[in-house]
Amino acid sequence: MVKGIQRTLYVILAFLIGLFIASSFFLRAEYNYFAFGDTPVLEKQKLVLFMVLIAIILALSAVLYRMCLKLDKYSPRIVIPVTLLFSSAIQIVIIFLFTRLPTDDSQTVLSLAMDMLYRNDYSSFQTSGYLHMFPFQFSIVLYLKTLLYLFPDNYLVIKSFNILFSLVTTLMIYLLYKELNTKSKQNDYGVLVFAATYLPSLFMSNLIYNDVIATAFLTSALYFAVKFIRTTSLKDILLAAILLAIGNYFRSIGVIFLITVLLTLLFHRRTLGLRKVITSVILTALLFNVPGWTQNAVLQGTHVVEEPVSTNSAPVYMWLNMGVNLETFGFWDNRESYTIYQRDANYSKAESTRLFKASIADKFSGATVGELVNMYYKKLIWTWTEGTYQMERYGIGNDGSSSSGGRMGFVMDRYVYTTFASDWFKGDSNARSGLLWMMYVLNILMYACILVRLISGIKAKRYAETPLILVILGFIGFYLLWEIKSRYIYPVYPLLIVFSYMGFKDVYDYTFGKRGA
Repeated sequence: MVKGIQRTLYVILAFLIGLFIASSFFLRAEYNYFAFGDTPVLEKQKLVLFMVLIAIILALSAVLYRMCLKLDKYSPRIVIPVTLLFSSAIQIVIIFLFTRLPTDDSQTVLSLAMDMLYRNDYSSFQTSGYLHMFPFQFSIVLYLKTLLYLFPDNYLVIKSFNILFSLVTTLMIYLLYKELNTKSKQNDYGVLVFAATYLPSLFMSNLIYNDVIATAFLTSALYFAVKFIRTTSLKDILLAAILLAIGNYFRSIGVIFLITVLLTLLFHRRTLGLRKVITSVILTALLFNVPGWTQNAVLQGTHVVEEPVSTNSAPVYMWLNMGVNLETFGFWDNRESYTIYQRDANYSKAESTRLFKASIADKFSGATVGELVNMYYKKLIWTWTEGTYQMERYGIGNDGSSSSGGRMGFVMDRYVYTTFASDWFKGDSNARSGLLWMMYVLNILMYACILVRLISGIKAKRYAETPLILVILGFIGFYLLWEIKSRYIYPVYPLLIVFSYMGFKDVYDYTFGKRGA
């Protein structure tokens, strides 16, 4: 029965990945804040350019893979630290070349952290305040407040910690890959190098927000959970549970990883034994909400708030309402949903929930089946094939002074100072659009490699990658309903790297007549 369920999961993901790849031959998902504003774009595919870039990236990938194979003779104690140092050096260069200032929510949470630290101002928890609406953001505010207290008040300090978390994620990608490929006779440094030089992760160290931090914790949690299946050591599942709880504290999508871990434990109940499975499930479930419970207890105990912070916060139906939008297929709805919560419901969770449910019902009743299918198709394709996690805005940034009106007037980004690199990527330059194209095509090729691995797994009845599949399917299902940004699926990129490298290695070994592991 377990293998039947796992096979079904493989087939479902293979179908969806096939849909992503097939659609990319007709549509190109794009996000370019300077050119189009804060909106998702689906354009007709430029097929010739698309195919040429596929050929170029495939050739470069093969060359780099062969180069990484030559590292196999060196000890991991040498290669891993050197690779991580190389990755950190690149990221340091990036944050000095692209000195992006925080904007939007990034600026808001940083300002709140400074208010709390220097003025002991917690008024944002009061009605109409930012943390009254979005109390889940207190985790990143508290984190930033701690950094500002312990270290010099400087953007570079915060971005440097982003780099550290990025390096943790890179290491965990490699360890997770090795844990899922215990039979491999090679060191497989290629996946480490791929993770260490993956451009979205390098540029996102520039974003002062919770994405990089949560990704490091959640990826680490999944690694220790998978490791537990092999070692059966309660120390590993305890580490997984703690890391999962912290990761979820920073990004509430940790529940997807929680479900994955629990299902993985149940799938391996024969290997682990019923007693150990029950102990692990209880331990993981109990620790999951401890950070949130602790936060509530402290805030109420210090009288910052007099009731649980979620009592009148924005309800989940607000984001579900944003997720039903024919024009932007679930992207930002230009404050329409905010207005319902803030003005129509006067910051009442119960009243806004009623209004959001009515709004969602009206949207469904007012649209045809064809329109809804088209919306969800666009939503799915754009979110998962955009391929850059919106690094163009959140990582590279733009100098708002270069705006000359029109759609470009949407640009609000600023740099601390400009450099030759920021000038090179200024506006909708060839360098910027070329980089976005390369990352878009790389993403599609990663899906192609994943599809290869899925099909080979189904044929060989090999289901070791089930934990990766559960997380990916969880994100696909969740963001099919939720408000979308391709940045929101950033915590999945480590799993896509692991999965796609497996498929690439299978293709390479088959092509060159080698027996893959």
